[in-house]
Amino acid sequence: AGTVEYLFNAESGEFYFLELNPRLQVEHPVTEELTQVNLPATQLQVGMGIPLEKMPQIRRFYGKAEDDLDSPIEFLEDNYVYPEKHVIAARITAENPDDGFKPTSGKIQRIKFQSSVQCWGYFSVGANGGIHEFADSQFGHVFAHGKNREDARKMLMLALRNMDVVGDIRNPVEYLGELLGMQAFIGNTITTSWLDGIIRERTVELRYDSAAVVFYAAVFRALQTANSRQ
Repeated sequence: AGTVEYLFNAESGEFYFLELNPRLQVEHPVTEELTQVNLPATQLQVGMGIPLEKMPQIRRFYGKAEDDLDSPIEFLEDNYVYPEKHVIAARITAENPDDGFKPTSGKIQRIKFQSSVQCWGYFSVGANGGIHEFADSQFGHVFAHGKNREDARKMLMLALRNMDVVGDIRNPVEYLGELLGMQAFIGNTITTSWLDGIIRERTVELRYDSAAVVFYAAVFRALQTANSRQ
């Protein structure tokens, strides 16, 4: 199995190949939501010697009826059922958006995230867990889908705005929410250098509640003092 990465020019209909990774990417739930095909399960079945055209999910993806178990599928010629939705994903990492997205490490006291019908996420760190300084900075992933790109964008932006990560680490959740609300992203006029320009020019600035900053700093100092006396 492999993941093919490419750029697509919507105006000309041209594809530009980037790379092929001989593994599933962490974004494979995007493909699964669009196709309703469980990719890891499909890989296991291939490893067991089961032909693709015998797998129920693959047959459904190619428009075969549930009671049609034998008609062949010409994968290079037959058309699959075109997806009727759009999916967008956001990686949740322990990176500091105010410092060039440098990785951070430390404890995580709480992660507040509410899944919905159109948005779900998973996290590799639970309450009272943490991110090690030598570990990969990604500890979560959020996926949102809608009838079109704009609907999916709004669902993801709402989910990120309602999400909260409390702990020693920094994370780009608020930053991602701001990016999703930028006109260039809404209009889908971004390029591969778009984010680099925003980081360089500091176009996105996170706003912090000064009262909340003082409050949490005081709580943190109180906890440090209490722990030192134990």
